[in-house]
Amino acid sequence: MKRRTFISLLGGAAVWPLAARAQQPAMPVVGFLNAQSPDGLTEQLRGFRLGLKETGYVEGENVTIEYRWAENEIDRLPALATELIRRRVAVIAATGGPPAALAAKATTTTIPIVFLAADDPVRLGLVASLARPGGNLTGINMVWAELGAKRLELLRELVPAATRMAVLNDPTGSSAEIALRNVEAAARAMGLQIQVYNVNSSREIAAAFASFMRERTDALFVSAGPFVTSRRVQLALLAARYAVPAAYAAREHAEVGGLLSYGTSVSDGYRQVGAYTGRILKGAKLRTCRWCRRRSST
Repeated sequence: MKRRTFISLLGGAAVWPLAARAQQPAMPVVGFLNAQSPDGLTEQLRGFRLGLKETGYVEGENVTIEYRWAENEIDRLPALATELIRRRVAVIAATGGPPAALAAKATTTTIPIVFLAADDPVRLGLVASLARPGGNLTGINMVWAELGAKRLELLRELVPAATRMAVLNDPTGSSAEIALRNVEAAARAMGLQIQVYNVNSSREIAAAFASFMRERTDALFVSAGPFVTSRRVQLALLAARYAVPAAYAAREHAEVGGLLSYGTSVSDGYRQVGAYTGRILKGAKLRTCRWCRRRSST
């Protein structure tokens, strides 16, 4: 099937102080700040390192990466960001959702920050505007919230007789509220009844499957978000066990056995973060908004 991916790259107005650069060690240090745990993020980390390599940097050879994981405890992010500042990192790659980028932004106004966001970075408070981002942040908008309605439409085409749809939603996602409103509006237009199940743990996912299968749900719509992506294997296995057609936001779900994905490639988003990080290490000053769209659907 055709693949469709939308990734928007946002270049921030970044003029890094020469004094800050002069303080860096001979081998630059990159801070990698993530709100999640490394479990289940192997492909994303591979993508990040690939992006660095594309710009001439290889971990352990000419760049050091300091990893800080919040283990899904968002309150830990400010302290972890402070640790990276003390480590004198040259750049901070803030991934796993906007909380990591916001924590880094609150900690430093001079060290460049590259973020990976699921929604409009202006609405999230990461940059001032797309035309004039300002500050020390640049990054990528995965536009997940905007693609939910189309994904629901594709699922309906696959299951034309469906009338009852379950929505598996991670309420902690930065764009969860907007994405859910879009899906609810699309469902009404299609004459679908939807039942929303909020989940943010593997146990809640298992309980949700048991519940909506008792309700004789015709199909499953899985919202976008770092948590559900990290649980993609569990989701694919449960969907197969219960024989329920399901649509997902990221192609990583389809790669492990999910029926349909429509949206951005998370691992490619991490690759772009790595590439931006490498460009900044080489002294790039990103002053304008840059856009790049790659289309892919699985």
